[in-house]
Amino acid sequence: MPEMRFVIAWPDGREETCYSPSLVIRDYLAEGETYPLRDFLDRSRKALTIASDRVEAKYGYPCSLAQGQLARIEATAEHFLGHADPRIRCERFIL
Repeated sequence: MPEMRFVIAWPDGREETCYSPSLVIRDYLAEGETYPLRDFLDRSRKALTIASDRVEAKYGYPCSLAQGQLARIEATAEHFLGHADPRIRCERFIL
């Protein structure tokens, strides 16, 4: 199963390299695009859940790395929920 990483920029400008066990993330995020925080969270949840489900279908267990990545994204996002119009930018994909 092809895995990939994707680099995002949080509203404070800090970049983070994230992990997906599947290329499906490219169906939900685009390089160079900026997303409102809640939209980004929704897209990330969908993509990483699908990716984890694909691992489960192939290997019989969900992907703990995808689940952990989603948990880290959600935890970091909480810090920006009170900000006015927080946005996340998808900087690039790393194959």
